[in-house]
Parts: sequence; C-alpha cells; structure tokens
Amino acid sequence: MVQLHESIAALLASRGQWRQAYQHLRSALDLMYADKDEQPQVPEQLRREVDRLRKEHAEAREQSIRDSLTSSYNRRYLDQRLVSLVTEQASTRNGLAVALVDLDWFKQVNDNFGHLVGDRVLQRVVELLQDGLPEEAFCARFGGEEFVLVLPGIDASTAVAVAEAARARVQRHHWSKIVPGLQVTISIGLAYEPPRSGAPARPDVGAEQQLLTADSLLYTAKQSGRNAVAYRENGRVRLAGAASGRRAVAEPRAVGYY
Repeated sequence: MVQLHESIAALLASRGQWRQAYQHLRSALDLMYADKDEQPQVPEQLRREVDRLRKEHAEAREQSIRDSLTSSYNRRYLDQRLVSLVTEQASTRNGLAVALVDLDWFKQVNDNFGHLVGDRVLQRVVELLQDGLPEEAFCARFGGEEFVLVLPGIDASTAVAVAEAARARVQRHHWSKIVPGLQVTISIGLAYEPPRSGAPARPDVGAEQQLLTADSLLYTAKQSGRNAVAYRENGRVRLAGAASGRRAVAEPRAVGYY
C-alpha cells in the first residue's frame, strides 16, 4: 500500500499536481509509521520528496520544449507561446515582432565542410541570435536552418534594430575558427504588429498570419541579395542597415498558408 501511494504521488507530480502528490506521500508515511511509537518527521521528509519530484518534473518539461541540437526552444514551444502572446497583445499596449531567420546558402556549408560542421554552425548561430535579446524575447528553431526570434513588448524601430544587430553579429563572427574558409550570413524577415489597445479597430492578426508575413518578408531579403533584414514601414518594404543602400528591393511574395 505504501508503494501504491508513492507511485500515485509520482504520477501526480509528473502532471504538476503538487497538492494531491503531497497528500499521497503523507498517506504513505502514515502507513510506514502506523505501528511505531516514534513520530515521523513528516514536514521535512515530505518537503524533500516533493521538491525532488518538482525538480524532476521541471527538468522533463524543459527538455520537452528545447531543440536537442541547438538548445533553443522548439517548434512546439514556439506555437504555444506565440498564440499566448498574440492573445495577450489584444488587451495590452505592447507591440509584438516576429523575425524569421534563415541561414544563407546553408546547403553549401554541409556540402563543402560536412554535416558535423553544419551542426556546429547552427549551434553558434543560435548563440549569436540570443546574445543581447530583450527581456522576455526568445529564439526558437522553426525547422532545418530556420529560426524565429519572438520579440514581445517592443516598438517597431527597436525591433528592426534588434534584428539588424543579430544579422551583423553573425556576419562579423570569426567563422574561420571553426574551419578555414567558412563564412556564414543570415537573412531575416521581420513582421511587426503594433499595440492594439487604444488603437483604431482593425482585423486581428493571428500567430500563423504573423509568421506568414515574416516568411514573405524573408523572401524579399533573400531575393534582394541575402544577408539582410527586410521589414515594412509605412506600407513600403525596406531593408535595414547596410543593405538599405541596395538599389533593387524585391517585392514580397503573396502570403499564403503553410
């Protein structure tokens, strides 16, 4: 019976149901000391056991939302968190930016230097993308060599500056330290939704739609010479930073569905 209570407690703890887990652990201890004169140190023993179960649960959950190669958040976390942020945005005065990042010519990296070098490049790119991100912002792996920077509570100009700084960090990094001759750049499509609270009524933009807009702008960055951040300002598509001087800026492709 003691083992049954302990098993149930472990199951409940794995689901985050700490109160019920505590009750079953207490029942297990009561049974263990039912025929003894000494009083069990229930509070301390239970605290240690529940803390252990809570730690194991937290570690398991963290592993479930992380990409195994890069340790960035995975697509599962991105989808869940982005939906929450879009919902929250409807009742706050915070803007929300989504930057879709793609490594330029990454297939050539794998072909010329091998997949192990390619993996190291992906890991280092994530480190560079996460360096200096604003509070509450995060990086998630979208798939393959594509990543997403989610920037909540931010204004449009700051979002462009953050994305351009990330692009520049990747370009300036000493990639030859990994292998001689290696060069890596990224292209970024930045979609920005201004605060809704207090603003004129307009159609809601969902998480999927914002990702689609970012994807369309990423196409512009790619078609306009790569190694650039593409964004929209006052209805016009622009390139940020050093790329702003390029003469030809491609039109975004039509936004469809994944």
